[in-house]
Amino acid sequence: MTTTANSNRRIIYAKRPTGMPTVDCFQLVTVPMPQPGPGQALVRNDYLSVDPYIRMRMEEKDSYTSVMKVGETLVGRTVGQIVASQIAGFEAGDWVVGRLGWQDYSVAEAADLQKIDIDAAPATAYLGSLGSTGITAWVGLMEFGKPKPGETVLVSAASGAVGSVVGQLARQQGCRVVGIAGGPAKCAVVREEFNFDDCVDYKADTFAADLARAVPQGVDVYFDNVGGPILDAVLPLLNNFARIPLCGLVSQYNATEPYGIKNFRELFNHRVTLRGFVLSDHKDLWPLASKSLAQAYAAGQLKYRESITDGLENAPRAFIDMLHGSNVGKQLVRLRAGA
Repeated sequence: MTTTANSNRRIIYAKRPTGMPTVDCFQLVTVPMPQPGPGQALVRNDYLSVDPYIRMRMEEKDSYTSVMKVGETLVGRTVGQIVASQIAGFEAGDWVVGRLGWQDYSVAEAADLQKIDIDAAPATAYLGSLGSTGITAWVGLMEFGKPKPGETVLVSAASGAVGSVVGQLARQQGCRVVGIAGGPAKCAVVREEFNFDDCVDYKADTFAADLARAVPQGVDVYFDNVGGPILDAVLPLLNNFARIPLCGLVSQYNATEPYGIKNFRELFNHRVTLRGFVLSDHKDLWPLASKSLAQAYAAGQLKYRESITDGLENAPRAFIDMLHGSNVGKQLVRLRAGA
């Protein structure tokens, strides 16, 4: 299926999954090329971000936000260039980021778009460490983790897009930082590229003992992206008055039965603050977070990794593989050859 000058490819939500999504939950379709009206711009999307939260929006019931309806274009953030505009202040050629969906071209209004500076950083960085991913890490750690110099910060999914940023920010705050990741190769990336002090392989048979050895002074901040059994293993290691920013529950997104926390009483024993947070609730913090992340990147203190899949038609497989944990860093889909 190809795109012509008068057509646009998009991927629609075809059916609800039971457990892990399968490729038949998605459908690639071709529709007429959208045309911008007054107050709108036409954007050619170059890269698409596929993220774990999309799985939550595939549920039948609403969670923290509205679910997608079967037949709708898949939600997702993109980065690309404006090709035609009827919006004051947005011109053809401008690079923009927006939640424009799984499609080659999108029509958007000014409120949907954010201009980016690709001379300051590569365009894809604005879908990751300099975009909503990095802002999520900053808000969760700084607002709810409140790290102090000398404390121990533990991060799950440490090789992922959010976790890798959290660890680097915590190091900048003078903390000892330990990651949790799946497999020796990912743990090596966490230690060597993202500069964590240590990383523990949750797939190892000795995980519980390895984790305890890695945090001899206990855990003051646990930035949790996964929930489930890993959260259970961490709870007994928390220090008094520890903080848990709860960013995600990726271990539970495809579960058909909820996981029952066994060590729940440790939250009481250690007077722990556990706070779930959603980025859209904290828009007042976005400018400060963006400024801090940009400064860290410019100073060479913020590194990132990308896993890139080519072709919109392969976005469903990239999404499923990401849920299986195959990616390191941000999972992106390159929509246009040469982008």
